[in-house]
Amino acid sequence: MEMTERVVGGFTILDLNGKLTLGESAQLLKDKVHSLVFQSRTQLIVNLAAVPYIDSGGLGELVACYTTVAKAGGRLTLLNVNKKNHDLLSITKLVTVFDTYDSERDAVESYGAMMPV
Repeated sequence: MEMTERVVGGFTILDLNGKLTLGESAQLLKDKVHSLVFQSRTQLIVNLAAVPYIDSGGLGELVACYTTVAKAGGRLTLLNVNKKNHDLLSITKLVTVFDTYDSERDAVESYGAMMPV
């Protein structure tokens, strides 16, 4: 999995590309989120548009990242969750934990901020 980081209006957006699975990809996400929290950057949006598959390890890491950010007083939301991954969130009842959005604008505005034009 590859990850790129963008800052939009004070929010950090992590664009993930590839499968989010137990091992290296989950560790990459964990390390990045811990680094951002250490920098007091706790308003995070994880873009899953290019993530075709999430296994139990990847799902566990998303939950762990959510908890890490929440404990630091921040918020982590998911963006562009495909049908397969959304079904996984539904089956595991995590759809009630994560806020998910279909557009970057909606995700940013959910934080009570306006997206820059």
